[in-house]
Amino acid sequence: VQLQASGGGLVQVGGSLTLSCAASGGSVRRYTIGWFRQAPGKEREFVAAFGWSGNTKYTDPVKGRFTISRDNAKNTVLLQMNGLKPEDTALYYCAATTVVWGRVTEEDHYNYWGQGTLVTVSS
Repeated sequence: VQLQASGGGLVQVGGSLTLSCAASGGSVRRYTIGWFRQAPGKEREFVAAFGWSGNTKYTDPVKGRFTISRDNAKNTVLLQMNGLKPEDTALYYCAATTVVWGRVTEEDHYNYWGQGTLVTVSS
């Protein structure tokens, strides 16, 4: 499966963005799709995941602000980001895995990665 992330941009504090992860060459319903981000000078970290069965998982700093969803018709996974903060500034990546649900926060288990899309939150 090939993944393409899009939707990043420049937004003010408190604003919203929706990132899109479009898949080709395979169905998103067969994978867990995860979003990761890498801020300048920091390691890449898990943000959210949408499981093939519909489960969702979020890292604590984004709970209540970010929502991950899947559009089967468009073979796409979306990350709706509200209440953005400067610390959300990062390069955001989407990735696909078939690993067991308990390990979806671990990037080493993701086999397929899209290119990053940059999110910049200005204060």
